[in-house]
Amino acid sequence: MAGFLGGMRRSGNGLLLRASVIAAVGGLLFGYDTGVISGALLFIKSDLNASAVAQEWIVSSLLLGAMLGALISGYLADRISRKWTKVISGSIYVVGALGCALSISVPMLIGFRFLLGVSVGTASFVAPLYISEASPPRVRGGLVSFNQLAVTVGILLAYMMNFVFQGFTDNWRWMLGLGVVPGAVLAIGMLTVPHTPRWLVQQGRGEEAHKVLERLREGVEGAQVEQEIQDIKEANDAESAAKVRDLLRPEIRPLLLIGLGLAVFQQFVGINTVIYYAPTILSDTGLTKSTSITQTLFVGLTNLIFTVIAVLLIDRLGRRKLLLTGTVGLTLSLVLLAAYFSFGALQQHASYLALVGLLLYIASFAIGLGPVFWLMISEIYPTGIRSKAMSVATLVNWGANFLVAATFLSLGQVITRQGTFYLYAGLGVLAFLFFLKKVPETKDRSLENIQSDLIAKDSPGD
Repeated sequence: MAGFLGGMRRSGNGLLLRASVIAAVGGLLFGYDTGVISGALLFIKSDLNASAVAQEWIVSSLLLGAMLGALISGYLADRISRKWTKVISGSIYVVGALGCALSISVPMLIGFRFLLGVSVGTASFVAPLYISEASPPRVRGGLVSFNQLAVTVGILLAYMMNFVFQGFTDNWRWMLGLGVVPGAVLAIGMLTVPHTPRWLVQQGRGEEAHKVLERLREGVEGAQVEQEIQDIKEANDAESAAKVRDLLRPEIRPLLLIGLGLAVFQQFVGINTVIYYAPTILSDTGLTKSTSITQTLFVGLTNLIFTVIAVLLIDRLGRRKLLLTGTVGLTLSLVLLAAYFSFGALQQHASYLALVGLLLYIASFAIGLGPVFWLMISEIYPTGIRSKAMSVATLVNWGANFLVAATFLSLGQVITRQGTFYLYAGLGVLAFLFFLKKVPETKDRSLENIQSDLIAKDSPGD
């Protein structure tokens, strides 16, 4: 922690920290919704007579909206700026949260959750992009990981609201309606921070970019600021005419593969089924609704604690070590969960193993795939195509999220709950092998140096 704070003192100031925290509220939007629907679903299914398929659609409709949000976010981030895209995203979230709270039918609830998804998908893309472009190399990993930290804070807050409101009349409406608060915080907060220097350079506003960078690097020598501006300009000039089709250029394809691999495996190991359906999984062990929601608080707290640990270590130990270690841990945890549901004796005499498995799984994800995916896709792409490449990776991530969330309950009926966990564990093994072979280390390097080295390494003839 001392190293991270020391880096902040050397490389930035209060503005950099404040801008990063506010931008990271975009992650909190997703975290709150992800956590709150897990508890609300226990009451929605009886109040609105939602079948298993309807429950899957209530959960996954947000993910379809997020895919749309991710699809348009690259264009919006370049066209109207990272800053204004997030202002709009927060505003849409406020409307969606109110609509969900007032829904009187399953189709109405699904519609407003789709709207929430558009906001979440946009915010999830722009938050790491904004923070990455505002941050110096030595603290970039920790600051970008604020986004994942905000996700875990949102999940924990949602679990707390589920616990507090479970005994209220219209409990699920209160749970969902409180989402207006983080939405408003994001929309209003982004009005108080500057555009990123890289976006300003892309718009030909070099003088303004220089002034903003001086504010973000208070205490840093002028020569260093000048050099950073020059690096940004050179990278931008080299990619200024980039189009979406340029993602398929030979020198860019390996970078695209890394981003897409991280995007797919982050979801295919089943993380959001554990978050969305944690109370449902625990209730399947014989616990009551109230006890399941109470135990879910431990899941949210574990998620937060280990994400904080990742934020403090990611610039010290590196992205790759945390990614590989976390993937091994979550794979073993999935095997434990599968074993628990496979043997009746364990369910009768060791019911605590389900909660232990969930906690180990969440801890492993939180120190690895959780923060590393969003950080890596903000680091490895050239400036001119970064927003487009991140948009594609984010779109694929939400698409994978949708496939997993929309099939979890149905898979449990077809191949059993333990079979589903064994399937996710097998995908965890594939993920580890992919990360071991393809994912590079990027800590302590400028965005421009990372991109030039990766492109040179994978260029034909090298």
